[in-house]
Amino acid sequence: MANAKKGTVKLTQIHSAAGRQGYQRQTLIGLGLNKIRRTSTLEDTPAVRGMINKVKHLVKVDEG
Repeated sequence: MANAKKGTVKLTQIHSAAGRQGYQRQTLIGLGLNKIRRTSTLEDTPAVRGMINKVKHLVKVDEG
């Protein structure tokens, strides 16, 4: 079971971080996003899900 493939999440930034609180800008950077229409593919982990939840109004999530 150690080799079980984890799912991935594809994120696309759809709104600007300008005028947002600092923690939201830093969360986008942590997710690998910082400009509109940038895309990042990450492992589906609880930590990543928590970060997505903080900026869910700024990103589009595609389950992969």
